[in-house]
Amino acid sequence: MKLPTDQFQKLEPIYRDQRVCVTGGAGFIGSHLVDALLALGATITVIDDLSNSTLDHIASLIELEPARVQFVQGSILDPDSLNDAVQNASVVFHLAALGSVPRSVEEPQRTWQVNATGTLRVLQAVREHGVQHLVNSSSSSIYGDAPELPKVESLLPMPVSPYAASKIAGEHLLSSWASTYGLNTINLRYFNIFGPRQPADSAYAAVVAAFAHALLAGNQPVIFGDGLQTRDFTFVSNAVLANLLAGASDEPFQGQAVNIGTGQRTSLLELAGIIAKLTGHPDIAPRHETVRAGDVPHSLAEISRARDLVGYEPIVGVEEGLKETIQWWQSQALESKS
Repeated sequence: MKLPTDQFQKLEPIYRDQRVCVTGGAGFIGSHLVDALLALGATITVIDDLSNSTLDHIASLIELEPARVQFVQGSILDPDSLNDAVQNASVVFHLAALGSVPRSVEEPQRTWQVNATGTLRVLQAVREHGVQHLVNSSSSSIYGDAPELPKVESLLPMPVSPYAASKIAGEHLLSSWASTYGLNTINLRYFNIFGPRQPADSAYAAVVAAFAHALLAGNQPVIFGDGLQTRDFTFVSNAVLANLLAGASDEPFQGQAVNIGTGQRTSLLELAGIIAKLTGHPDIAPRHETVRAGDVPHSLAEISRARDLVGYEPIVGVEEGLKETIQWWQSQALESKS
């Protein structure tokens, strides 16, 4: 991703020559964050067990910048691997997770181990190594099916899936470690992040990737429910910028939760229609199936706190992000044929 000029000029002096760690850095959001950190001049250690990703992109970065990109293959549940990754870092961006609501329904214990216990292990490593900042990737799913819109951080969490429960547990760990041990921690609550490199080849694929994958193959996308559900679809560049701003801030964060979205609602039917047009299949209508356990009807971010605390403003809108995402999927299809 390419940062806007004003943001690059603001962040580059802060990250230049800084050593940082990205957990889950071979994954979807993590790999985009690594790209941005590399462009800003940072030295990055990535830890990833590759259970939900491949090494392809990170390997290409290591080939280009072997002195500034290091990789530790291991789980955040493994103290030795985690210590290797975190040592000497001034900022840790914690993105490693099992990130699917449907998968958490099928695998609740593993979801808890990775997302909750894993976050505890990261906090322990951060404390032991004297890391200055911990920026945690959380989720809007913690709001559950509360009817209030937009979602404001002061709302009482109402998790309705094992995934959401594991994420709110991680948030509470960060705030308690800030209170008890004086760590500088912040939780970024993502709202439906999408973009290039998002996996689409599993039963747990996020909706934008799943729709794009189906429509590019000329197949009907599947909507679970009537399609009137709405989401605050947020392009990955916005999530990356939020991480960079939080990691660069001088504010003494104490585990605050911060919404990262766009403040714009799109229904699943509208989303399917936009992607159908972008893929050249405007005539293919979605197929409807039964609503899945753990899914929430509506989601919309109030982003005032993100604006006030870290200076966050969305830099890419939904339609622009969808165009870029579909172009990436189309390029992948061409590469696979060549």
